[in-house]
Amino acid sequence: MSTTTFIDSNGAAIELDAVSLRFRRYGDSRPAIKQAVLNAIFSRSYAKTRDFWLFRNLNLRISHGQRVGIVGANGAGKSTLLKVISGIYYPTAGRVRVTGRIAPLIELSAGLNPELSGVENVYLNGAILGFSPAQMSAKMERILEFAGLEPFARTPLKYYSTGMLMRLAFAIATDVEPEILIIDEVFATGDAEFIQKASGRMHKLMDSSHIVVMVSHDLSLIRQFTSRVLWIDKGKIAADGKADDVCEQYLRSAQTPA
Repeated sequence: MSTTTFIDSNGAAIELDAVSLRFRRYGDSRPAIKQAVLNAIFSRSYAKTRDFWLFRNLNLRISHGQRVGIVGANGAGKSTLLKVISGIYYPTAGRVRVTGRIAPLIELSAGLNPELSGVENVYLNGAILGFSPAQMSAKMERILEFAGLEPFARTPLKYYSTGMLMRLAFAIATDVEPEILIIDEVFATGDAEFIQKASGRMHKLMDSSHIVVMVSHDLSLIRQFTSRVLWIDKGKIAADGKADDVCEQYLRSAQTPA
């Protein structure tokens, strides 16, 4: 039986117990002519669907106060792991238990409504995170100022650039003081000035007792912001330890010919 549980409590924590995640891939119902002929010759049926297991019996514990980086090649399962932790994907089997208010910065469009204005999206995201309109009103000026979006506060998000969306999403998620901050390549988009501001805010969050889980291909950022690193390889935890040690191990693997 698979479960995902979110609990409000003192002392943030993330626990994954024997988590498995299965995807179903769908093939083209009209295979290429060459493939269809070969299937007919060799009496092979054409499979329209195929199950793919990304995680099998994955176990993970992240405790209150930890700053965890996740590294790995494209397609290894890094971003998917963040989505499992955030409740975007539910495990096929196993148990996910998250204690603490969580703010996922995973996909810039997630949680943002392009038809609503910047101000309306602040209220919307605040409600999703459990804050009242009055609480978000008190934060509104600070959020818009940090994001540099005061002139566009009443503009629908469909007219925002990708960088503007990233700044708004980051400003909201980090101003509501989440107990658990989930970050996926958040610094990959944005101008140098905002990245510097965002880095300063990240340092402040790191100094608090909240959990931070961060995916990035930039190992300098991983080393800067995290003390523990997971190396994910083909859906498995290949290494788990001190940031410098695991980053070096991952780099050596990447440089070793297959």
